[in-house]
Amino acid sequence: MGYMGASLSEAVNLIASADPEVMSAVWTSLYTSFAATAMAAVVGIPAGLAVASYKFPGRGAAITLLNTLMAMPTVVIGLLGYALLTRNGPLGVYGLLYTPSAMILGQFVLVLPLTVTLSMSAARSMGRRAAETALTLGATRARAAATVVLEGRFAFMTAVAAAFGRAVGEVGVAMMLGGNIRGATRTMTTAIALETSKGEFAVALALGVVLMAVALAANIAIRALQSRAGEAAG
Repeated sequence: MGYMGASLSEAVNLIASADPEVMSAVWTSLYTSFAATAMAAVVGIPAGLAVASYKFPGRGAAITLLNTLMAMPTVVIGLLGYALLTRNGPLGVYGLLYTPSAMILGQFVLVLPLTVTLSMSAARSMGRRAAETALTLGATRARAAATVVLEGRFAFMTAVAAAFGRAVGEVGVAMMLGGNIRGATRTMTTAIALETSKGEFAVALALGVVLMAVALAANIAIRALQSRAGEAAG
């Protein structure tokens, strides 16, 4: 209990004093996760709308693939990304491996299936009423799709918040594509793994507290958005 208490006290001091090592890992985590989530939202919301709204050859296979990709371990995505970005890989010429850009791309691939799937659910919950009304009033298909997103904005924002929560808590992609480089690609999750292995439990605990706070904030946002979405649907 004494060891835990001392470690917790030191962890609180590290957070309160904005320790540079801790803050660097926090910033890298938030930056890469926000960027990957934004990219996934830009691609995933329109894709989810399209899959939910239109029937096309291979639609069932596409949905099955999305469900499979959602369950894919992060280390597998990291392995595939490494194979593409390593110096001898097809994208090695760009020199992205062990950079924040590589981490963002990997996290984008990680959260895109979740974003598409949750956007599909959001579009289905809206039904076809909003889109059909917009089309009846002379809107283009693009404008009708925008109307659906606007009407179901809280449900779509829930999808984005869930994607962020998935991105910020992952470790496999960040470790394999970022390399856990101090001050550059070290995130909260990779730093926790490293500091624990070094016996620096207080630093790991400080990062764990911050990570839990971020995860709690994301879940509170999801809960609030789901509540607003239910009120809007009602």
